[in-house]
Amino acid sequence: MGARFPFSAVVGHDDLRTALLLNAVHPGIGGVLVRGEKGTAKSTVVRALAALLPALDVVAACRFGCDPAAVADCPDGPHDGGPAERRTARLVELPVGATEDRLIGSLDLERALTEGVRAYQPGLLAAAHRGVLYVDEVNLLHDHLVDLLLDAAAMGRAHVEREGVSVSHAASFLLVGTMNPEEGELRPQLLDRFGLTVSVRAARDVATRTEVIRRRLAYEADPGGFAARWADEDAALADRIVAARDRLPAVVLPDAEVRRIAGICAAFEVDGMRADLVVARTAVAHAAWRGVAEVAEQDVEAAVRLALPHRKRRDPFDEPGLEEQQLEDAMRQGAEHAADDPDDSPDDPDSPDDPDDDPDGPDGGLPPDTAEPPAESTPDGPPQRPGGSSGDRPHTPAPSFKARLLQVPGVGEGAPGRRSRARARTGRVVRASTVDGSGLHLVGTLGAAAPFQAARGRSGPGLVLRGTDLRRAVREGKEGNLVLFVVDASGSMAARQRMSAVSGAVISLLRDAYQRRDKVGVITFRGAGAETALPPTTSVDAAAARLRQLRTGGRTPLADGLLRARRVLESERVRDPRRRPLLVLLTDGRATATGSGGDPLRDALRAAGLLAADEVASVVVDCESGHVRLGLAGRVAGALGAVCLRLEELSADQVAGVVRAVRAA
Repeated sequence: MGARFPFSAVVGHDDLRTALLLNAVHPGIGGVLVRGEKGTAKSTVVRALAALLPALDVVAACRFGCDPAAVADCPDGPHDGGPAERRTARLVELPVGATEDRLIGSLDLERALTEGVRAYQPGLLAAAHRGVLYVDEVNLLHDHLVDLLLDAAAMGRAHVEREGVSVSHAASFLLVGTMNPEEGELRPQLLDRFGLTVSVRAARDVATRTEVIRRRLAYEADPGGFAARWADEDAALADRIVAARDRLPAVVLPDAEVRRIAGICAAFEVDGMRADLVVARTAVAHAAWRGVAEVAEQDVEAAVRLALPHRKRRDPFDEPGLEEQQLEDAMRQGAEHAADDPDDSPDDPDSPDDPDDDPDGPDGGLPPDTAEPPAESTPDGPPQRPGGSSGDRPHTPAPSFKARLLQVPGVGEGAPGRRSRARARTGRVVRASTVDGSGLHLVGTLGAAAPFQAARGRSGPGLVLRGTDLRRAVREGKEGNLVLFVVDASGSMAARQRMSAVSGAVISLLRDAYQRRDKVGVITFRGAGAETALPPTTSVDAAAARLRQLRTGGRTPLADGLLRARRVLESERVRDPRRRPLLVLLTDGRATATGSGGDPLRDALRAAGLLAADEVASVVVDCESGHVRLGLAGRVAGALGAVCLRLEELSADQVAGVVRAVRAA
């Protein structure tokens, strides 16, 4: 393998390099998540870090890389001071398509079938012990695999309980994940479990970009020579990592700095205590990196910049990051707490001195600026004013709610998610098969072979197998779908309160799609025709941003909206044939315009029939309001073969249980 691009030769990305180096000093920080647009050298920097880590002494022939000076409970042990060997720290890469077996290990099938013994085959977590585990595009990895990764990174051990194997082994590694937010976000629960997060972007400064080009071209022309020119700088960083690791246990975290950290985290209203602990560990590592014996304010500030941006998100659609003014305010509050004398605290800390501090006050403890606004009334608002002026501006979405579950009927084979039933490579095993499935169904295979052992002349351990004995495991899990929203933005929907309610409902459904790992798209129709406001994407927050800017007014070209949806779905069927679509149409059904010049409602029903013929699972949300209802949305739903729901029926809290909303095939 050719020489890697040197860590010291990377131009810019100071926060990223600092975060990686601090984790190299103190792996207990919990890893680094690197967010950034494509082409920003995320992977290059991470791979370069591995070359800086000090060489390791390992027990010879130990598959888990145990340290001979501190041998823990090891499946390959006891080692009893066996021979040691020296090797470099490993960089282990986890591909997006990796399975649970590949990550945590599994039963050694070769030994199980030939020797009749239960033996454990280690996975990538074992290979990464005392090294770097790198996950590119971590946001595209299945959630349960990310959970396993983060559990091991937090505990320093991996626990395997499966297929009759019970194993626990050391798995202490520097976890680094990279992601492009345009391809979808990680759930906030998973974001929180990464110790530090850094956002990177390409420099806009011409001089910096020029230097990046020069260095990259020089590296490509002569990788070995380029690495040699930066060898001294990399060696100095490697020595500094070793020195900081040695210094780390002796670094003191004064009580004043502990109070500062607690005050800052309280000011940002982060959930739980993980943030406080990560900031404390990072501050200690930063002090060790600086070569000082005691944590100071500058160490805490550096830690806060890296540990809190992704933890202040209060909503899945909030952008991670810290504004400079927020940080200054929080640091000021933290300084006040650091200066406090704990002996001067009141005897009863739960009794507020100021009545305004009462957490049970009129705002329920929320600051005035963050108190939840009152819900807008139902969509029975005033009629649109003459001239359609209400259609010239976007409407503020009504408060969101927990959406009821909308599913595609049947069993699919799409990308892992949380919406509809699907055959999957992961999930619960439902049966054994000679045709379908993936991976070996061990019990089924053994059961098929067992009756024939005497006839096959078995005389020792192990089984005598034939090809006809092989059984595959058929698993069933959940898939993510393509949820295509088709939104009526015409004049009949333009009464301010009605469109606010519709926008709030779509935002709620988008949040549900985010949590269920769906791909989403948005089509709007009004006036002269329909437009694709957002082509299908995994970036659900982009869809939410488009919906918040939705404008209304004009006639209702319902047929055009449905035909545009059909064209989008046809294109997506070619790009991603295994992802099943779910069309969600929000309209009052009052078609008043059509591109053909014919009857608008008749054309709309014909367009709906074409989608039904394509077997597109659909849900129609009837947005009609008032005492007099024409029921036109119900007729469109009938032509689509779809269930028709009232707007208020989308809320899970207003429906008795979560029910299937799409008609069974």
